[in-house]
Amino acid sequence: MTQPANQSAGQPTGAIHDIGYRHYDGPRLGAAYIRRSLFLDTLRGTYGLGRSGKSKVMPFLLLAVMVFPAVTIGIVTGYFRLPSLPLGYTEYVFSFQVAVTIFLGSQAPAAMSRDLRFRVAPLYFSRPLSRQQYVQAKYAGMAAGLFILMALPVTMLFAGAMLAELPLDLQLKDYLRGMIGAAISAVVLAGIGLTIAAMTPRRGLGVAAIVGALLVLSGIQATVRALAEEFGNDTFAGYAGLLSPFTLVDGVMAGPFGAESVMATAPEGVLMGAVFSAVTVLIVVGCYAALLARYRKALA
Repeated sequence: MTQPANQSAGQPTGAIHDIGYRHYDGPRLGAAYIRRSLFLDTLRGTYGLGRSGKSKVMPFLLLAVMVFPAVTIGIVTGYFRLPSLPLGYTEYVFSFQVAVTIFLGSQAPAAMSRDLRFRVAPLYFSRPLSRQQYVQAKYAGMAAGLFILMALPVTMLFAGAMLAELPLDLQLKDYLRGMIGAAISAVVLAGIGLTIAAMTPRRGLGVAAIVGALLVLSGIQATVRALAEEFGNDTFAGYAGLLSPFTLVDGVMAGPFGAESVMATAPEGVLMGAVFSAVTVLIVVGCYAALLARYRKALA
């Protein structure tokens, strides 16, 4: 075989060209910055920010559904000089649990399923970001989005009570309980929703699974409680609240925090309050562990 005229045998034929790329000499922000950015991206994503226009319709419509009645209650309370709010702070989220369920069902798959469906999750881990930090950022972002959805109307209720000149000391205590209840509900629901969403890369299936699971659990809880009350077993009726995340948080608020329960047969006693609190912690820890296991398995 003959060599080209301008090339001698045994000599390298490649060449390195300087095409103008410059080395990065700035600060290396590390995993903490990546986690914070991922948290903000997840939080913004729950309301469709940074996404298409139609992605913003559902979350902002549900936010309006949550806020508008609270504003109306405040106006009615002030106009008619009512001695108290027609709907309490801790009761508000429970009364609008369907809107919260739809919000979680529509946004949790957007936060988790897309990374699995488009296989971009491994790109996160090509940087100094662990699976634990990834899950923490996603969990915190989803919980923060839910907290805004629930805390904003509760804050509107408090503003309406102040404009109606209701007693500040009583209203402030109930308002703080309502905010704590919103925070606990956000953490519990975010864990459940993200865990279900992470099980499938198909967003539509994730939406149906989350909404269906929460509605079925609420229906089972109401049925079991009604049957227990029918047979006069108030203790069992109280424990039936463990079957739904909404009544579970209501039991926590009625127990350790002393709020008024929305359940006809409310959890009573120190033991029942401790059980509700323990189950709440177990659900949060269990969902976090399940998410870690899912991403270890999916990206192994």
